[in-house]
Amino acid sequence: MKIVKFILSLLFGLMFINAGLDKFFHYNPMPKLTDDQMKVYAAFGEIGWLMPLVGAAEIIGGLLFIFPKTRALGAIIILPVMVGILLHNLCRDQSQTGIIISVVLFLINLWMIIDNKEKYKTLVS
Repeated sequence: MKIVKFILSLLFGLMFINAGLDKFFHYNPMPKLTDDQMKVYAAFGEIGWLMPLVGAAEIIGGLLFIFPKTRALGAIIILPVMVGILLHNLCRDQSQTGIIISVVLFLINLWMIIDNKEKYKTLVS
């Protein structure tokens, strides 16, 4: 089970590092967007600090998520981004593939938070 957790954490972390780096360097091809998706994308672009902030959170959280010693912190840093991704896919995008991927990623993130719950006790006590 330890190797499965490491592999999932590594892949999860690398996905978020890639997504974060893409927000700065724009190297992934842009998919074809609907008019509604273009409006949302344009609105995010109007808030000049939003995408760099999300990108930084994804890179830092992804790096921390990979290593067992810092995984608990990485999971908490990525959680708000993950909630946003999940809500976007459930409410706006609604493609089956996007929903499935975001639910799986959310569950991995939740698993790591639950798995590290002892580390959070000092924060809430």
